[in-house]
Amino acid sequence: MKAMTRQTFIAGLALAGLTLGAGAALAQAAPKTGAPAPAFSVVDADGKTQKLSDYAGKTVVLEWTNHDCPYVRKHYNSATMQNLQKDMTKDGIVWLSVVSSPPGEQGHVEAAQAKDLTKTRDAAPSSVLLDPKGTMGRAYGAQTTPHMYIINPQGTLVYAGAIDDKPSASPSSLTGAKSYVRQAMAELKAGKPVSEAATKSYGCAIKLAPTT
Repeated sequence: MKAMTRQTFIAGLALAGLTLGAGAALAQAAPKTGAPAPAFSVVDADGKTQKLSDYAGKTVVLEWTNHDCPYVRKHYNSATMQNLQKDMTKDGIVWLSVVSSPPGEQGHVEAAQAKDLTKTRDAAPSSVLLDPKGTMGRAYGAQTTPHMYIINPQGTLVYAGAIDDKPSASPSSLTGAKSYVRQAMAELKAGKPVSEAATKSYGCAIKLAPTT
């Protein structure tokens, strides 16, 4: 009986080790700020393949989005997100909205719906990327909608995290909120390092399609 208990204990340790190892591998998969941004190749709502390499020498903003998420609606109903998009693209920054919701999950859209949402919400991304298999979402470790990333002209990830410092779905939380995205962009424009390069994102959890 003691031998069996010992074997069970050892087996448990081995399983725990495998689990911890898998968890560590997943954690390492998310890119770190200051490191090269993961390459991607994703089809957009117009059917065009978009690659990070297409934007070498330009600043790129990635915005993970889900139109049914109340946190996303807070920023779109108030035009906070649209104003960010317009201000950034006016300065020559590339803004890519990314939809990683797979079919059957909240926020999933086909190309036509993605284009319609852009028009009806008066949104102004450079492009809407459709990532139903979650390949891009996994590469960036995207966890919530919204989840924001900024890539500098050298291809380095310089910001990853929340859009602002108010983790609430309430529209009233926008009052007095500090925009991490605007702050990071202002620092980049001034030739300074991003002072808060990594923050905790908030919003609706992204449910990526299972890997095969």
